[in-house]
Amino acid sequence: MEGQRSLELILARNLLSSISTPAFLVDAEGVLVFYNESAGGLLGRRFEEAGKMSAEEWGAAFGPFDNHGQPIPFERLPLTIALREGRPAHASHCIHSQTGEQHDIEVSALPLVSTDGGFRGALAIFWPMAEAQEYGG
Repeated sequence: MEGQRSLELILARNLLSSISTPAFLVDAEGVLVFYNESAGGLLGRRFEEAGKMSAEEWGAAFGPFDNHGQPIPFERLPLTIALREGRPAHASHCIHSQTGEQHDIEVSALPLVSTDGGFRGALAIFWPMAEAQEYGG
């Protein structure tokens, strides 16, 4: 039913709202349905301002890009792998904020699976590498 979200997406959004690690949440079709305040700080725009975005829209808005500045194909993104293959995935890449800043990040994505085994979406948690260096990482 349109407008109705799965319990898994609701609970994942609640979790992401309560952590300070930047994170994205997408539904089973890859539509960005939420990102937390920390992600908004990196992206240069709060989720409340951006709203839901298709995979093409969030890819065009934020990237990601390889270390040569080339867009990374959608099928190679950790979030896509988590959605399509139902397994965790990890990568390093760059994103661009709405303010023009570039951020080198590490991304880990996990599929969201319901108790009946159905895929409900995926979440991606990312860590800015500049912060990792500040903490000795």
